[in-house]
Order: sequence, then C-alpha cells, then structure tokens
Amino acid sequence: MRELLLGLSLGLGAGVAPGALLGLVITASLRGGFRAGLGLACVPLLSDLPVVLLSVTAVGALPGALLRALSVLGGLYVVYLAVSSAREARTALPPEPGVTAPSSARELLRGVAVNMLNPHPWLFWIAVGAPIFATAWDRSPASALAFTGGFYLVLVGSKAALAALIGVGRHRLGARGYRVLLVGSALLLAATGLLLLVRGVTG
Repeated sequence: MRELLLGLSLGLGAGVAPGALLGLVITASLRGGFRAGLGLACVPLLSDLPVVLLSVTAVGALPGALLRALSVLGGLYVVYLAVSSAREARTALPPEPGVTAPSSARELLRGVAVNMLNPHPWLFWIAVGAPIFATAWDRSPASALAFTGGFYLVLVGSKAALAALIGVGRHRLGARGYRVLLVGSALLLAATGLLLLVRGVTG
C-alpha cells in the first residue's frame, strides 16, 4: 500500500510538471482534440520501458556524458518543434465544432523521440525510481509492480485529463485565442528545450 501511494504521488508530480511532453499534449489537443492529445499522453507507456529496464538493472552505470548528450540533442529537437509550432500558429484557425482530426502517427513518433531524448525520465529512474523499485521488490514483487503501476497510472492519467479539458474547450476559442494558446504551448516547448540545452552544456 505504501509503494502504491508513493507511485501515485510521484506520478502526479511528474504528470503535471511543465515540460516538453506536456507542451506536445497541449498542442496536439488543440489541433486534433482529445484523441490526439490522449495519444501523446500515453507516450511514456511506449518510450519508458528501456529507460526503466536499464535504470533498474544498472543503476548508476550510465555515464554522465551520455545524459548530457541526451540533454543537448533533446533540447535542440524540442526547440525545433517549438519554432515549427510558432510558425504554424500565425495562420492557424480553430477547428469547426464536431470536427476531430485523426491522431497522427507522426505526432506520436515525435512524442516518443522527445521523451527518449529527455534526460528527466532517465534521471528520475536512476536517482529515485530504481532504488524505490529495488527496495519494494525485495519486500515483494507485488509491491514493486504497485509502485510502477501507480506511477504510470497518474502520470498518463493527469496528461489525459488535461487533453480532455482542452479537447472539449477548443471549439469555443476564436481565431485569436486559438493562436495565443498555440504560441503559449510553443513557448513552453522552447523554454524546456533551452533548459535542456543549458543543462547539457554546463553539465
């Protein structure tokens, strides 16, 4: 029970924290509605498996240089996505009521790439997640699975809830409000990308 509560609380903090993936969820929800945003919200379920496996089996074995390189590459890619979103926002029009764009495999792949290049999941699992998982596993495998399941349930669920709110309300926006929100999500991406770059360069 303690491990489950710990996973839920850590998942909530990670789910609502500003970051590249959250920015992509917001952008996708504005453009394509809940379905598109939900696809991006579920990205950690697709991209985190190698992160978790490597972190749990080799805690501390990953060199710092690799994490810094991931930070630089991820920062550059996120800044590129931010610039692209900002350019598109200049002429973007809000979707018509009842119109929902299909979820894009390209957007999903973007989300997976961003998450894999983001050092934050790696750092979380190396510094926090893996030690908790190992301790819980020593107690019982069910405790370790409860921690992991609780963490991803809330991590994905909080982003999915945000996607639902935006997906429902996006039709009420005028052209100006729609563009302002798109620019806002682009700024969130840009700030995250620059932060990743600075951390990667300065170590």
